[in-house]
Order: sequence, then C-alpha cells, then structure tokens
Amino acid sequence: MIVGMEFYHLINRGVDKKITFLEDSDYVRFIHDLYVFNNVNNVGPNHRFREFQSQYVRRPLVEIHAFCLMPNHYHLLVSELEDNGISLFMRKINMGYAKYFNEKYSRSGVLWQGTFKRIHIERDAHFLYVPYYIHLNPLDLTHSEWRTGNILDMTSVMENLKKYRWSSLLDYLGQKNFPSIINKEILSENLGTAKNQEKTIQQIISISDLAQGSSSIE
Repeated sequence: MIVGMEFYHLINRGVDKKITFLEDSDYVRFIHDLYVFNNVNNVGPNHRFREFQSQYVRRPLVEIHAFCLMPNHYHLLVSELEDNGISLFMRKINMGYAKYFNEKYSRSGVLWQGTFKRIHIERDAHFLYVPYYIHLNPLDLTHSEWRTGNILDMTSVMENLKKYRWSSLLDYLGQKNFPSIINKEILSENLGTAKNQEKTIQQIISISDLAQGSSSIE
C-alpha cells in the first residue's frame, strides 16, 4: 500500500435488503451525488451538476478509488482527505440520495440500513484484492457461480462485466464511463494495465481459493 495513506472499503445496503436503485436514472443520480456531495462545502439537495461545476470551488472530503452500485447496495473504496471526511461524506450521500428517492417514489422512512460498514484495509494483499472484489459484484446478477470459482464461460463473464455501467471498472479498462468520480492513479500503479487487470479478473473467478476469498471481504 501507499505509505501514509489509509484505505477503507465502505458498504451500505437498503433497509431489509430492499432495492435502492429502481431505474437507470437512480443509478445516474447516485453517481452524480458521489461527485457533488464529496465536498467540504454544503450543497443543496436540488443542485444540478453543470451549475455545481461552474459555481462551486470543490474541496473533496475523500478520494474515491473504486465504486460499484448494485440494486440494493453499494461499495466504495476510499481514502480520507479531511478529518472525519468519511463520516461526513457518507452522511451527505446517504441522506441526500434518500431524500431524492423518497420524493421521487412518494415514500417515507429510512432507505438505508443502520450505520454503513467501514472496513479498514491493513494488508497489501487485501488492498490489491478489494478493487477486483468491488468490480466483480455485478456477476452476482448474471454468473453467481463466480464466488466458488466455477466459471465455465469466461467470454460471457467478461462481456457482462463490460456491459455493466454502474461501477468504475470500465474506466480502469480504458473506457471512459464516469472518470470524474474516481482517482485512478494509485490503483492503476498497483494493479497494472487494463490488459493485466482483465487477466487478473479471469484468474480470480477461475480459481476456487481466490474466488472463495470474497466471502471474507465483507
């Protein structure tokens, strides 16, 4: 890992594992909020992205290195830039998105389960594996057998991963998707080229010991 930097795997789920992203526009909104609410300064809930970029001087609370949104939960890999930055960022993102979701779908009450889960990454092996684990989560929707290393059709797996827009994987594989959300520099230096990352993905999901290690990540 990088000397002097602390990395955290953050996870939050819908209350009772309920769906938190019902439409593509909900995913887009949350990713938009990952950028806008990652700011020391307060921003109103009805902000617009272009207006924000032109009117506000942005001072990020955290560095986002990887992310993945799933239908009822999300994963973030972050490092803190400001004191208490993670807690403040997560409060803003969770409350802001919940307000949007409740208004859009005419509902009330909590959207997320209790306090988000924060996992401190302390070992190099953990640091190198977590980004892949985060980016492989969408396979639960199409190839759940990846977690036991029983993938038979690698071509189909890679095609499905590259079709899934709601993560930072495409940006790491050289396809611009949501490049303004993440800082790719540190992970790219440690994980290597896009070609190398694809090769590692295939190794992880085809070797049972590696794939089954995912059960200890959360």
